[in-house]
Parts: sequence; C-alpha cells; structure tokens
Amino acid sequence: MTRNLPPLLGGMEKLNLRMVRGLAEWADVEVVGPSGAESLLAPLPVCEVAPAPLRAFVPAAAVSAIATARRVRPQLVVAGSGLTAPMVWMAARAVGARSAAYVHGLDLIAPHVIYRSLWIPAIRAMDVVVANSRNTASIAMANGVQAARLSVVNPGTDLASPRPGGRERFRSQYGFGDAPVLLSVGRLTARKGLLEFVTNALPAIAGARPDVVLAVIGNEAPDALHRVGGGSAALLEAASRAGVASAVRLLGPCSDDALDDAYAGADLHVFPVRAVKNDVEGFGMVAIEAAAHGLATVAFDVGGVGDAITPDTGALLPPEDYPQMIAVVLRHLEGRHDRERCRSSAVAFAWSRFDNEIRQILEPQCGL
Repeated sequence: MTRNLPPLLGGMEKLNLRMVRGLAEWADVEVVGPSGAESLLAPLPVCEVAPAPLRAFVPAAAVSAIATARRVRPQLVVAGSGLTAPMVWMAARAVGARSAAYVHGLDLIAPHVIYRSLWIPAIRAMDVVVANSRNTASIAMANGVQAARLSVVNPGTDLASPRPGGRERFRSQYGFGDAPVLLSVGRLTARKGLLEFVTNALPAIAGARPDVVLAVIGNEAPDALHRVGGGSAALLEAASRAGVASAVRLLGPCSDDALDDAYAGADLHVFPVRAVKNDVEGFGMVAIEAAAHGLATVAFDVGGVGDAITPDTGALLPPEDYPQMIAVVLRHLEGRHDRERCRSSAVAFAWSRFDNEIRQILEPQCGL
C-alpha cells in the first residue's frame, strides 16, 4: 500500500513500482495505490485512491486497505513509505496479518505534531521496518524502532545499455557543443542545494572554465507532500546575482529516454545536497542512476548519500565544503573519468539485488 506510485513522479514512485513488481515474482500481490496506477500495474489488481488532497487520501486509503485486507486475507501487509504505516497497521490487525514498512528519511523526521503522535508510533509497531539507507536506519532507531525489527536495503537502478548517439543528441538538442556540462537531476527543493551551489561554487568554476554549463533537469516537485523552497525562479535569481546566469540552463522534467541522453551527454553529475531542518536526503537514487550510465557524481556527504557513492562512481565531500567542491569539479573536467568502471560499479545497485534482499526479509513474514 502506498501513495507513491506512478503516474506520480519521483524517486519514491520508481522504487515502489519496482518493489511491487519484485514482490509479485514470489507472492500474490494486491495494491492500494494512487489514481492511475492500475493501468501501469496490470494485470495486478489495484484499488485506486485519489492521492490529493492528503486530508482525503488518509481516511479513504484506510478504508480501502481494511476492505482489501478483509477480502483477500493476506499474510503480510506492506507500506511503501511511512505515510501509509497507520493504514497498513490497521489493515493487518483487522485480519491477523503481519505488517512491514519501507521507510525513507522524511518518514521519520516530519515535524507535524499529529504525524509524530500517530504515524511514528505506527512505524514503531510494524513487525518489520526496512530503511533505505544506514542514515535512515539510525533515525528510525532514534525514533524508537527496535533494532531487531530493522533492516537496511538500498534502492536499486536499471542497468540498461546506453542508447547509441545519446551524447550527441543531448548536446545538439540544447546547443551545448563541446562545452563542459555539469548535470543536476531532481526536484528543485532547498535540500538539493542547487541555489547554494550556484552562489558559492559555480562562479569559480565558470571563472576557470568560461564555457561551462549547469544543465538542470527537474521541477518544483508538484506531487510531493513535503516541499521546501529552492525552485526555478529562486535559482535563476541567484545565478543572476552571482554573474553566472548564462551558465545555468533549466531544462525542466523530461522522459526516461531524454534523461538517458542527458546522462550520456554530461561530463559530471553534481549533487550538492544540504542538511536542512525537517528535511533529509534519505539515499540519493539519482547518484546510482548516473553511475549506471557511466556518469560520476560529486556530492556532499549528507543524509544517506554516503550509501550511494563509491570511489569508482564519484566523490563524497564534507558538507557544504564549496572550495573542495570547486577543486574536485575542475579536476574532473580536466581529466577523463572511466565511464565503464563507473558503470560496472553500479552493478552492485541492480534492481535484482534490491528484489532479492527485500524477499529475504519479507518472505519469512509470510510463513514461507
């Protein structure tokens, strides 16, 4: 059960789609999810619930979860995030089933008093809690989740071969030519740190490499429940103030094929995430997606990002160390990164690994 499934957009939605399909490989699965999910999950049975507004989704999802559980009598009820933990707990209790939740950082730090009074206890009450990173697991334990019930399973990524001609298509489409291209992919929120990167790092990078381009793919997270500043208007204003407006290109959201081309066409993925109050980068799926395309990532070691980057797939820097960020970016642009080694290292994050680890944790809960 989850609110986070396509057609909603985002990393959590990709992950939950994959988790449903992985579970369906060894168990009979029924889904309670957002409107529009049924067509994407066919032939799996789906009970759809309108994902917005949240005040309507919560009671409707609870009713649907309990009704579905009473109809199918499951052995295990799974929450795709902490948001649906209370509904999953109620549905499991209604039929004597076990309960599990896959949790992300935001599931555990949301400050709202009602959420902390009802949702956090529901997460603690799960028979199994699976965290998306070591950092998320530490937050879960700080919130009272018992270590014996807690596991860590990092998200996965697709390992498809790059599309022929992707680099040329991407650069031709946007007129980048042979310019060094830094790529940012993701929601334009404050914790992603792009505004600070543009202010504190991009001017020095552009000073050394005047033709550099920062290509930004993403939008203001229209489907997210937790939105914290840092949108496109603020980013462009910051670029203008810093004198690098000509170096920043906002490309908006794009298709999966276009994103593949962007990974192929860029020279480096920058992920300058920040520690923001009441917000956290639970893992950093974009870093392993970039690695799967042979593109290295330079990131600040914040939240769960440390689980997503290895020496073969990029560099982890101390939080908000912009001088070091500048130096590493320029050094990378001067050298030649081994894309094949980067891509090979990403195999450790294949979805098949994710599916197997989730199965090892959840299958015993079904008495199998």
